[in-house]
This record gives sequence, structure tokens and C-alpha cells, in this order.
Amino acid sequence: MATSAPPSYAIAERTSAESYHDWGKNPWVDASKDHLSTFAADVDTASYTIARRKLNEGQLPPAAAVRVEEFVNYFRYAFPEPAQGSPFAVIMDAAPSPLVPDHMILRVGVGTRPRSPAEHKPAHLVFLIDVSGSMNEPDKLPLAKQSLKILTNNLGPRDTVSLVTYAGSTRVILPPTGMDGQNRILAAIDELGASGSTAMASGLDLAYSQAMLGLEPGVTSRVIVCTDGDTNVGPTSIEEIQRVIASRAKAGITLSTVGFGMGNYKDALMEQLADKGNGNNFYIDSLAAAKRVFQDQLGANLEVVAKDVKLQVDFDPAQVAKYRLVGYENRTVADDDFRNDKVDAGEIGPGHQVTAMYELELTAQAKLTPAALGMVRIRHKAPEGADAATEHTFAMAAPPAASFEAAAPDLQFAFAVSAFADLLRGQDDAKRWPLEAIEQVARATAGSDPDRGELVSLIEKARRLRGSAATVAR
Repeated sequence: MATSAPPSYAIAERTSAESYHDWGKNPWVDASKDHLSTFAADVDTASYTIARRKLNEGQLPPAAAVRVEEFVNYFRYAFPEPAQGSPFAVIMDAAPSPLVPDHMILRVGVGTRPRSPAEHKPAHLVFLIDVSGSMNEPDKLPLAKQSLKILTNNLGPRDTVSLVTYAGSTRVILPPTGMDGQNRILAAIDELGASGSTAMASGLDLAYSQAMLGLEPGVTSRVIVCTDGDTNVGPTSIEEIQRVIASRAKAGITLSTVGFGMGNYKDALMEQLADKGNGNNFYIDSLAAAKRVFQDQLGANLEVVAKDVKLQVDFDPAQVAKYRLVGYENRTVADDDFRNDKVDAGEIGPGHQVTAMYELELTAQAKLTPAALGMVRIRHKAPEGADAATEHTFAMAAPPAASFEAAAPDLQFAFAVSAFADLLRGQDDAKRWPLEAIEQVARATAGSDPDRGELVSLIEKARRLRGSAATVAR
């Protein structure tokens, strides 16, 4: 079996005091030599929100800040109900590229069934809040406090909250408190203030000690870190912290990171911690973003219905000559490790969607006799107590659409999103793509959805900024 591994050319990019990690770009792969493309599920969205803030402030985002999959997965798409006996609904559809003649676009989408509030497991949450001096800005601690109040107001009667702060020292502000004490939780959040230096490691230790108090079967136990990422970690190294986080995740305590502010933001650190903690990585740039994460999508973002989720797309070499996975560079899994259940992968909550986009070159045979391009396998473990994984296989039901315009509107829009992100991060193929054409596709398929309409406006802003940059360069 052919083996693909994560790119080894990742580098860090710094903008002022901010830091981002460039994971490179997936190469084109000859399907006759390697027909398997394997990666872990990813439902993070921080990259899109960071780029949105940069564009709204009149600057292009750093290329390393752009992770294509987080752009694509920020948006919602229509999915059927999961088939009987499977937790997943799957979509595989393809169409000719509107930007590159003789290239094909493939969408592979996986979704889980949403749950009503009554169906959610009780949650024991520990808010770990950075109250160091760097958080003393309007878009940092004040916005974090508003976000946590939104989250608290959307919890259920069986949920509990603890508050832990860290700066020069750490403190338990509030021990585990149920929703009958909701006013005490909100008052404790209100009283938070920022000062001092930062020592994340000791804060995590204290937060995990609080999380252990609510660790029991059938309960979601999660630490939610709110910070600008501008931390020193005390005497403990980042690697040691990651090992602690991973061990706690294995014991059943997940960790999510929520970022605030700009100027000294440490995106790479935030993503790494959430990845090790089997949680999510979000960036909050506004009150509207806080409501989206902690109100509209709260259930999906707190609970796990499938863990260590891996996807493996199996291309038919008779149909596909070459392919490239657009994004997921830091989620790549070796093909040989797809059935290695010791390899960590991604977590999916109820109502989550994972969408991957591919660019393909077809064989001469495929151009003469179109057929399904392949299949996707999904391997996952149950959220609690399972070491062995379950595998499901889904075949592509139909050949590609005859034209891009004949494809499903969701495929067209997802392509516009991925193409926009691919261009922003400077992917070689995408450098030649006109933003005007991408904007036209997004506008034609945005409909009345406000999130999709916002993307159209961001593409417009990027187009103007790129034009200004080109004028200055001349």
C-alpha cells in the first residue's frame, strides 16, 4: 500500500508579534502510483475568522494563517440523513473546474445528525481564562467575558461550570456550579480583570484538577481556554504541555481553545493545543462570532459523537490520473495508518460537517466514458470507552456533472470558498486564478444566507487590496 505522510517543510511566519505556522501545500499525486488520500477530520474554523478580521481591517491575511479546510468548513451545506447503521451522511460529487480547462473539482462531505438540547449529554465545563496584562484590550478580555456569558446562558439544567484564571498566579474563581447558581457564574465572569504576566502551564494544571471533579461516564468534561495566545508557559515546555493535554484527552477530558485579539496573537500555539486536546480551535472577532460558536452551534462544539475520525478517499486510477487535496496539510495521515487505531485523528460533534475539496486531472478513458471517480472510507471510534474503530465505506453514486453550472449549488459555493483560500495562501496553481471569477461563483450561489453573503464581500475587499498592492509594486 502506498504511504503518504505530512509535509516536512512546515515553517513559522511572524507578523509583528503574531505567529502562524505554514504547513506547506499538498502536492499533485499520480493516482496510478498512490490512489489513496488519507486525512483526519477537522471542524475548526479559526482560520476563516482571523482572515475575516484582517480583511475587514483593510489588510490581506498572512498566507500562513490561511487553512483552506477551515474556510470551507465554516459554512453549512445540505446533507441527507445518515444511512441506517451509520452515524455519517456522505456526499461525493464532482464537476468540471470553471477556472482550469480539463480539470475536475471533487467534493467529499461528511455530516452527522444534529441533536436537540434535550438529547445532549450533561456537560461539566471549566473556563480557563487568561487575565494577564496583554488581555487588557476591548477585543480581548471584555469580549471573552461576553462570550462566556453567552455560553453560560445557553447551558442546560444538568450542566456545571468552573472558573479558573491564570496570570502571574492561578486561582479557582468558582468551583463547579450548576445552573441553579447561574447568577453566581455570571457575576464571577463580570468581576474578571486583567493584569500581570502569563503562566499557562500552571493554569492548565488547575483547570484539569477542576475538570476531574466532573469526569464520569455519560458526561462531557471539557476545558475551554480563552486567551490571546501570548503566553509564557512557566518552567514547562510546550512539548510537555502537549503531552499532558493529550493524556488528559485520553482520560476523557477534552480541551478547546478560543482566541481573542490581534497584534500578538499566537495562532499556531492555539491550534496545536486544541489538536492535542481533541477539541476545537476558534477565533472570536466579534459578538456575532461569539453567538455563532457558543449559541447557534453550542451542542456540536461541546459534545463528541465520533472520535479519531479518519477519511480515506480511494480514487479509481482508470478514471483519475492525478489529484491534489486542497487543504488538510496538517491533518494528513499515512495511508498505512488508516487502520492503525492507535493513531490520533479528529473529533466530530452532533451536527458537525467535514468537507474536503480535491482538484483532479482525469484519464483519457474517463473523458470518453465518464464514471464514478472512487469511494470514501470513514473510520472512527465511539466517543467513550472504545479502543477499536468501526469502518464504513461509501461509493460515489454518480459520474461528474456535465458542466460546472449543472453541479449542485453547494459544490459550486464550496469550490469558490476553497479557491479563494487557495489564492490567499499563495498556492502555485491558484496564483493565476482571477478573483473576479471566484467572486462571481460565490455571488451566484450565496442566496440569502448571511454567512455566504459575507464571503462575497470579503472577496471584494481582497480584490481591492490585491489591486492596491499591485499598483504600489509597479
